[in-house]
Amino acid sequence: MRVARFVSTLLLPLAAAIAPAVAMAQGAYPERPVTVIVPQGAGGANDVIARIVTQKMSQLLGQSVVVDNRPGAGGTIGTALAAKAAPDGYTLLLTSDSAHVINPGLYKQIGFDPIKSFTPIGTVATAGYVLVANPAFPPNTVAELIAAAKAAPPGSLNYASAGNGTLNHLIAEMLKRSAGIDLVHVPYRTAAAAVTDVVGGQLPLSVQSLPSSINFIKTNKLKVLGTVNPKRVAALPDSPTIGETIPGFGATPWYGLLAPSGTPKPIIDKLDAALAKVLADPDVQAQLAAQGCEVMPGTSADFAALIKTDLPKWAAVIQESGVKLD
Repeated sequence: MRVARFVSTLLLPLAAAIAPAVAMAQGAYPERPVTVIVPQGAGGANDVIARIVTQKMSQLLGQSVVVDNRPGAGGTIGTALAAKAAPDGYTLLLTSDSAHVINPGLYKQIGFDPIKSFTPIGTVATAGYVLVANPAFPPNTVAELIAAAKAAPPGSLNYASAGNGTLNHLIAEMLKRSAGIDLVHVPYRTAAAAVTDVVGGQLPLSVQSLPSSINFIKTNKLKVLGTVNPKRVAALPDSPTIGETIPGFGATPWYGLLAPSGTPKPIIDKLDAALAKVLADPDVQAQLAAQGCEVMPGTSADFAALIKTDLPKWAAVIQESGVKLD
């Protein structure tokens, strides 16, 4: 009898340690709301995509999935915060290529490792990006913009971005170098703030995601000079690409869901499966398409491979462009 009690005493701590893992394997996760950090401000592509996806994911997981916007430093602030979160599946990161694979080549200190700090869950979507202008701005095409910029005094033509190091910023700098023109960067804290000032006429130009600009385009408060994506985007089939004027110019921004490194595999697998169902939902696809986005289904392994491929690719682009941030 004493031996049985002794063995029982020894096994109790072991059982307590195993219980959470067993419960997790049996599908107990999530038992409380999940937070998805978006390292950009409200109104931008990352935020719009996150809200469409998390609404459906909440239904599938049976718990609230809450978006937490943490903008700043081109996405590095929110990303670093997510990297330091507990690896328990209750804090995730829905981020863009600009914050995850471009910023490591732009900033000396970013506070996270794009590979080691996270476990990819899956790719989510791609977004259309456009070079837009206030309707009163005389140029109506990329070619006319290039001509106007070359004729203007240096430092006289400004453009707005969502902040230093954002994709809006980098694409505009790529355009400057590719076209051999002078444009002055005016960084804002969010895409919404930048596009509002272009609509208001405070600045003439901006590179914007379609989610942050499509309503202004449809109501003729902004005009499109060219699309950034290599192919014409479905939401704006009549708008030419910048690459049609500057051969070889183009980018396809992507967005994906990650968890802090060390998150248990059963949780990653459950989130991966839930995300796949979300992206297969026709209503989600329609909502994203209305915002100028397309679903980009991909497993955890697919996303990990994409990150490893894009890091050196963008590092080379950044080195060629000459853009560097402290």
